[in-house]
Amino acid sequence: MPVTQNEKSRRLEKVAATGRRLNTDDRLLAAVRRLRDMLPGDSRFGDPLSVAGAKQSDLIGRRVSELTAERPGVLREAGLSALQVWQALSEAQGRGRGEVECTIVFTDLVDFSTWAVEAGDEAALELLRDVADAIEPPVTEHGGRVVKRLGDGMMAIFGDPNDALAAVLAARERLAGIEVAGYRPVIRAGLHVGQPREIGGDYLGVDVNVAARVAEGAGGDEVLASQPVVDALDGAPVTPRKKRLFRGKGVPKDLTIYSLEA
Repeated sequence: MPVTQNEKSRRLEKVAATGRRLNTDDRLLAAVRRLRDMLPGDSRFGDPLSVAGAKQSDLIGRRVSELTAERPGVLREAGLSALQVWQALSEAQGRGRGEVECTIVFTDLVDFSTWAVEAGDEAALELLRDVADAIEPPVTEHGGRVVKRLGDGMMAIFGDPNDALAAVLAARERLAGIEVAGYRPVIRAGLHVGQPREIGGDYLGVDVNVAARVAEGAGGDEVLASQPVVDALDGAPVTPRKKRLFRGKGVPKDLTIYSLEA
């Protein structure tokens, strides 16, 4: 007996309903996320930082994240896991690495977002302008370049770790006199030496991600640096101390991170 159009529609709806149920199943979603932790690459691939580049995996990852931002589920995580491995394999084969070694610096302000919600846009803009006036001149004065501004933070590139650290310390001092609507900006920073790829004025690759994760692990008024940075410091006015409880997604487990204490 031929299947009617109505019966076909009912069957398709039943299959679709099963798919929707599986896609939002909490246990299945948790299993896929655990799998991502075991796969090569950055298990947080898909967040704005990890897909900010111009590689195909980044572009596709950014699009997947945008389309599924309001509907996270198993299919989203499975798709990102495949892109995560693709990105990791590309980096392992040398793509995503540049030829020139440089020092990558990320900074941001502690508790800025919480304050900005209460203070409002006008006060937040005033603060960000004051902060830029304080922290960006030391970058150029020490031979660096601001690659991009990231809301309340920035990414900068230097040829030498000593210059990078000097710029960060100078920026921290210059922030001391700033206050807007009861908020005194406190900087945190992360430094890492690597060979990122320069594309269109931006820098991309695993070393950039590592530097950003190092900065994320810093506390208020703290400067964190990877082992290669510490090894290259020459007469800097800081004492490196191992950051024993550092846990950074995407940071190699054998990479030692130090807190640089003035």
